[in-house]
Amino acid sequence: MRQFTAVVNPTAGGSTGAATLLQLARLLREAGAELETEYSHSLPHAQDIARRAGERGRIVLAVGGDGIAGGIGGALSGTGTVLGLVPAGRGNDFARALKLPDDPAALADILLRAEPRPVDTIEVESAVHPRTVVLGSVYAGVDAVANRHANHARLLRGAASYYAGGLRAVTTWRAADYRITVDGEDHTHRGYTVVAANSPYYGSGRLIAPDARVDDGLLDVVMIRDAPRRLFFALMNELKTGAHVHRPEVRVLRGRELRIEASRPVPYGADGEVDATLPVTVRVRPADLPMLY
Repeated sequence: MRQFTAVVNPTAGGSTGAATLLQLARLLREAGAELETEYSHSLPHAQDIARRAGERGRIVLAVGGDGIAGGIGGALSGTGTVLGLVPAGRGNDFARALKLPDDPAALADILLRAEPRPVDTIEVESAVHPRTVVLGSVYAGVDAVANRHANHARLLRGAASYYAGGLRAVTTWRAADYRITVDGEDHTHRGYTVVAANSPYYGSGRLIAPDARVDDGLLDVVMIRDAPRRLFFALMNELKTGAHVHRPEVRVLRGRELRIEASRPVPYGADGEVDATLPVTVRVRPADLPMLY
């Protein structure tokens, strides 16, 4: 039977996350699997636990939201260690992309019986972060500001914190002039954001890149141009369905490597954790992480 090491972000999901893990642990052990649980006190600590578990041949379970999923997934990318996700955070966007169920019994069945399938990861390089690997997306612009606000929200959780953070960010955002190089071809862009998406979702269920796939060896590059604020609020609502990509203010490219620069300091983020400033270079790492889904 399979041997699992669950790496838990104790701040993610509150009591709901703890209850999910307890039910899942019981189901896995009743099926004959071995499960050990490790609680992390920081993302680097979680990554270290995951690496050591992988070196012992164990399947690693990332228990939490997109931050710990992306951080552990990045740490295990290229090592051959198998990763499973236990969605217990605020966004759970990569788990959503993999269509993982919320029900513990259904999730246990996947973890026990599914064969590992490779997914792509994203390598991120900048002056502040010489080499970071994440799973879902890299975003530069107003959404990075919104994510920063959401991370500091105390009274709101889940999609509500992202929506409130987005409203706050848009009211103060000034359009930025970007230069984007996709597979060696230069593009200019003035607007709100540039997103390099491996996963279709970000921001707690926002369908930023409807055609993105986690296993196609490509990144979808979504650019939202400058527009009146009232139109941008309409675009935010359309992110629920992905209908925004049909607007003339939205342009979508695809590629394996891109560099994002701007004429002024513009923040970027990645899977809700990296918080830095452009320029940044982003590369897809095809089929670099085996996952259970």
